Amino acid sequence: MKWHSTTILSVRRGKEVALGGDGQVTLGTTIMKADTRKIRWMLDNKVLVGFAGSTADAFALMERFEAKAKNYPGNIPRAATELARDWRTDRILRRLEALMIVVSEEHSLLITGQGDVIQPSDGILGIGSGGAYAVAAARALINETQLSPSEIVRKSLEIAADLDIYTNKEIAVEEFPCKK
Repeated sequence: MKWHSTTILSVRRGKEVALGGDGQVTLGTTIMKADTRKIRWMLDNKVLVGFAGSTADAFALMERFEAKAKNYPGNIPRAATELARDWRTDRILRRLEALMIVVSEEHSLLITGQGDVIQPSDGILGIGSGGAYAVAAARALINETQLSPSEIVRKSLEIAADLDIYTNKEIAVEEFPCKK
């Protein structure tokens, strides 16, 4: 059976950034768990990571990302690039099925197993089964409202949950102010 799980969204506006995700994990057409937490703080609360896909694979990738970030202190893009390179070229890592969004004060990055490290020009990233819905909602809200990033993330994830059967409304949002 194929795992479907979650929607993760990050929004950066002004000096703030927020990352959120829903809590649903499904196996086939069955909801296995409704309140899984798929966003994590790491590196002494300096980096937020959100993941979609296989939970075990995501945890393995987060551990590797944290190790890379410790090898390149203060250089999150370099750590992400090194992880993406390893993920793409390592025979075992290549089989991992997950996507990650990594957010720091300065950067919002999408890391994929194809070797991609993408920084959005508009500060909005979404992954998972409802990612495209959440991104569309966030882009509309950021252009038409003065809502904070965390409010945009929450409302956008709620909209995605109304459209995507693999996304629910058990939403967790984390935010931190940026110095920039």
